Amino acid sequence: MRPAPGWGSNGSMPTDAPGAVLLDIDGTLADSNYVHTFTWARAFREVGHPVDAWRIHRSIGMGGELLLAELLGDRVDELGEAAKEKHTEYYAQAAEEVHRFDGVVELVAALKERGTKVVLATSAAPAELEILERLLGVSDDVDAITSAQDVEEAKPDPDLVQKALDAVDVPAERAVFVGDTVWDVEAAARAGVPCVGVLTGGVGEGELRDAGAVAVYRSVAAILEDLDSSPLRHAWGG
Repeated sequence: MRPAPGWGSNGSMPTDAPGAVLLDIDGTLADSNYVHTFTWARAFREVGHPVDAWRIHRSIGMGGELLLAELLGDRVDELGEAAKEKHTEYYAQAAEEVHRFDGVVELVAALKERGTKVVLATSAAPAELEILERLLGVSDDVDAITSAQDVEEAKPDPDLVQKALDAVDVPAERAVFVGDTVWDVEAAARAGVPCVGVLTGGVGEGELRDAGAVAVYRSVAAILEDLDSSPLRHAWGG
């Protein structure tokens, strides 16, 4: 593992202040990326602009506006709002297909036991976030939740990560981000925060590492198993 921005030459962080772990939700804590892919595909088809599922999947993790611009191109002004409304409708209908990954509740509890602040940092729109909060069941246990409605620019812009840091008053050098897409890794890096990747969003280890992930795990459950040896330990001075 190579040191990330803000880390010392031996990969360590200062230990004079509480740190934070910032957790992405879609594809990281919740098995939702392929539901998003399916519902976006249906939405694009309904508005008369079919998009191949593989292209949609590779755009999951971007903010919604960027995703629409990427996949609708010069028709985004014409079709973007209708596609977004259709996706919201279809995602709500398919919400029962989304489930919480193993180890989420236990990971949040373990982080809190170590004195670490925990933030859910997601690009989800308000209607989607409401579904995800019910599904995860950890909202009362985390220190803050930041989402699309709190930022001006979505991932890969670092705005979401910075808002998450601001919400718990933790500097970038005392934080670690956990995410599943290259957009997570890039947003974290641009905010000066190292990112640990997970494979549960459907992005390969090589691609996450090439984007700058300091470590890659199979899932958050795998991080939990290795917690005190993982890069997350630097958030509590381990």
